[in-house]
Amino acid sequence: MKIISPSYEILTDLDKQSLAVRIEVCGRLCYKSEDKINVDSAPPFIRRILKHGHNSVAEMAVLTLKVEFDTESYAVQLFAVLPKYLQIDRIEKKTLLISGSVRAFRELFQGHGKLKIVKSITHFLAEQHPLFFEDILPKRGLVPQGGVFVEKVPLDEVEQFSSDLLAKHRYIAVKFVVNRAVTHEMVRHRPCGFLQESQRYCRYGDSKFGNQVTFIKPLFYEEGSEEYAIWQAAMEETERLYIKLLDTSTAQAARTVLPNSCKTELIVYANLLQWAHMFKLRTSKGADPSMREVMIPLLDDFKQLFPTVFADLNVEN
Repeated sequence: MKIISPSYEILTDLDKQSLAVRIEVCGRLCYKSEDKINVDSAPPFIRRILKHGHNSVAEMAVLTLKVEFDTESYAVQLFAVLPKYLQIDRIEKKTLLISGSVRAFRELFQGHGKLKIVKSITHFLAEQHPLFFEDILPKRGLVPQGGVFVEKVPLDEVEQFSSDLLAKHRYIAVKFVVNRAVTHEMVRHRPCGFLQESQRYCRYGDSKFGNQVTFIKPLFYEEGSEEYAIWQAAMEETERLYIKLLDTSTAQAARTVLPNSCKTELIVYANLLQWAHMFKLRTSKGADPSMREVMIPLLDDFKQLFPTVFADLNVEN
């Protein structure tokens, strides 16, 4: 048995990687198969997850577009269909700022591909990132539509936006290493994207996991106390039973004995507006102390990274 403290990591380094690399790195967390990453592994991994409909993995890469149009009806049509999971702002009379994940842009085309503005957006993205659209485009391809002009907005330009636009269009990922009680609450923030270490596929009795279950040190009990000893004994017995079940069961079946104290890894990917909402709820006095344990220092880090958005957000004591 292994006991560790909770932690987090802001994945700013991933912002410097290609969208494909980003998606693979995040997606492999679910299976803890990061050891399979190499210079050629991203395309087949992405094709496989898209083929099997694991669309949540395609939420882990976001891009921002500036879309100009010469006919107002194009914008009217787009707003009329209320596309899901896209952040859209009109920054000039005939210019839209659109941010969304690979999944969001794929589903925009799949649901509303007949609209001229959607065809133009998808044509541009398919030219730039063919890997993400090769399975859903018609064999004859897409023809660029007249009157719509699309360009990608680099991340360094996004970070120069005014605070209100920055909050909406700057997305950032955080990897948490916490217990499952904490992640049960985090995943209730529905506008965010989530990927979590899967107990269905991870067999903790295997050598790659050290033939042991890892647990998160409980905040509630002081090490050396009677309560801590009771907790530790319960975890040791749980691990013993879990490993025994693996002799005759799948990981999916054996996991039914695992408790909330199990260590898990969770990537949360959201725009700064959603992060602000999470901080308001999850750093409050009424929040789970184990949640506050990671969210309060994380808020301090966000204040350093994005002061114009988070400077006035304070922890409730």
